[in-house]
Amino acid sequence: MWEPEPGWVALPGGAAPSTVGVWRAAVGDHPVVIKRLAVPSPHDPGELSDPRHVAYWRREADVLATGVTARTVGLCAAAATVEEDAEGITITREWVEDAAVTGLFVALSLGRFAGSDLPRPTFLAQGLLRSRLAATQHRAGGWPTLARTTVADIADSLWSRRETFLSALEALAQVPAHGDPTLANVPGRRGDDALAIDWATLGVGPVGGDLGFFSLGAREEFEPLLDAYLMGLPDGVAARDDVLLGAQITAVYTALGRAEWALARVATGEGALASKYRHPAVAPHLRTLQRQFAQIEALLGW
Repeated sequence: MWEPEPGWVALPGGAAPSTVGVWRAAVGDHPVVIKRLAVPSPHDPGELSDPRHVAYWRREADVLATGVTARTVGLCAAAATVEEDAEGITITREWVEDAAVTGLFVALSLGRFAGSDLPRPTFLAQGLLRSRLAATQHRAGGWPTLARTTVADIADSLWSRRETFLSALEALAQVPAHGDPTLANVPGRRGDDALAIDWATLGVGPVGGDLGFFSLGAREEFEPLLDAYLMGLPDGVAARDDVLLGAQITAVYTALGRAEWALARVATGEGALASKYRHPAVAPHLRTLQRQFAQIEALLGW
């Protein structure tokens, strides 16, 4: 049975269903990060074994083993080795030092990556937002906790129109997408490119989708990030309005989904729901949602 070595230091993260854990260790004098993935059991959800699904269990290992992002433009991967056994896969990659990159640099890099010549192996994820909303529908039937808040009408309108917006996303140019671009997942820099980690959701998605996702956690406002992304996006890939729409839909639906998830976790406790808006596990998601009001208004009027 596989076990981490004594002396390895556990790191935060590893929330994916197939991730056993993530550790910092050393190979000689070189710091590394080790991630362990477990083979799905017969009782696990079928999507873990679907190469196109966002939750596919071995995507990150396949990305690193094939080297498809080793030399891509905009975003590229750190050097890594992949070892497989009967129980799972062990990924060992070089430690990426925090280069204190700015949100504008990351947005520029995401635009360049969207125009990159990424190979199209069968394990690339597709329909990330559609998959996530389908999981929400299956689990809760929508956003029932948001229905008890002051954004109830907004949430209801956008939830009921989700198929319209998902179809709009799918009609946009489909480009390379990291799928989970955050400052934590894009910590480094290699020359003019951003050095990214956690490639478990690498795929093909709507132009602007990565930008919308990234904007939720960025310090910078939406418009400067949009301008930076467009500056990096090669000519002819997509028009500004298409990038804007892809970013807005992704940002708004992701922010609403996160707010629902956070509120639902505390809703069953004692006291009125409104009294829990300042809960430390909830407040950050509500602040993020508040920052999206301009994008929400744009979608409501679309």
